[in-house]
Amino acid sequence: MKKSALKNPSYKALLLSFKDWLDVLGFSEGMRKNYPNHLCEFFYWLECHGHTEINIINKDIVKQYYNYLKQRPNKSRSGALSASSLNHHQQALHKFRDYLSKHHKKPFKMHIKREKVEDEKLKYCTTEEVKQLFKATKYSHELPRFRARQKALLVCLYSLGMRRNEVINLMLNDILWDKERVFIRKGKNYKERFVPINHYNLRMLEDYVFDARLDFKQASESDYVFVSRRSTKISGCTIENDLKMIIKASNSEELKYRNITPHMLRHSIATHFLRAGMKIEDIQQFLGHASLESTQIYTHILKDD
Repeated sequence: MKKSALKNPSYKALLLSFKDWLDVLGFSEGMRKNYPNHLCEFFYWLECHGHTEINIINKDIVKQYYNYLKQRPNKSRSGALSASSLNHHQQALHKFRDYLSKHHKKPFKMHIKREKVEDEKLKYCTTEEVKQLFKATKYSHELPRFRARQKALLVCLYSLGMRRNEVINLMLNDILWDKERVFIRKGKNYKERFVPINHYNLRMLEDYVFDARLDFKQASESDYVFVSRRSTKISGCTIENDLKMIIKASNSEELKYRNITPHMLRHSIATHFLRAGMKIEDIQQFLGHASLESTQIYTHILKDD
């Protein structure tokens, strides 16, 4: 279907409101871009098929739209949409249903099974590789305050299993030092949760927050845990750059080849928990997944072992 501008004023308003909602809840940049794009395609398809009101949408109409997606050409390469792309469209529709519920509107029913992605292999670090990363923070930057920040970032990304955007928005008062808990309030799906932190990892956060962080210019004026050179909250690019510096400092060609990302560290802690025998429901709560289905992607590890 050729992409065109929406004409339906109610769909336009819903799309703008949905975008704002994703932004307010602190979703990642990719989701704030892709979810509205997928929803816009859904709205345009509805327009073309004479469905002008969201409250008349039912599971049959959604199924018809999904069948269209499975048949339409891929816009970026030859062939049809991949199973992974179809799942992304599903996720966007599910998220829009969440939006409708939160705004006191009845969400449409949706009975579509997640596509099975063949050869989907979750990338994660071994425990030895994680140890190498932490060790490398001793040499990852010439300035001590940056080395301490990088080590604290590893604590959040790996030990606490935080998403990149959750790390960016972590506030000083979210760390409950006496209770050895971290309160995560800016997660995907706005699913607030408490994450336990052991004494060893807590000490690394203490070294950064109460010592190294104060060496950043005007850091005392910011309530964010992770601050930049200008003492504003750090960006996603800063996290990625810090991680690259850590990997480079490790002098490990294998780590450089692995192309380790912030989210890969989150996958790693979940994988290590599963190997250690933690219940999948507990891992779901730790990661802040809205549904158990999202967490079950890690069960492939036990099957492969």
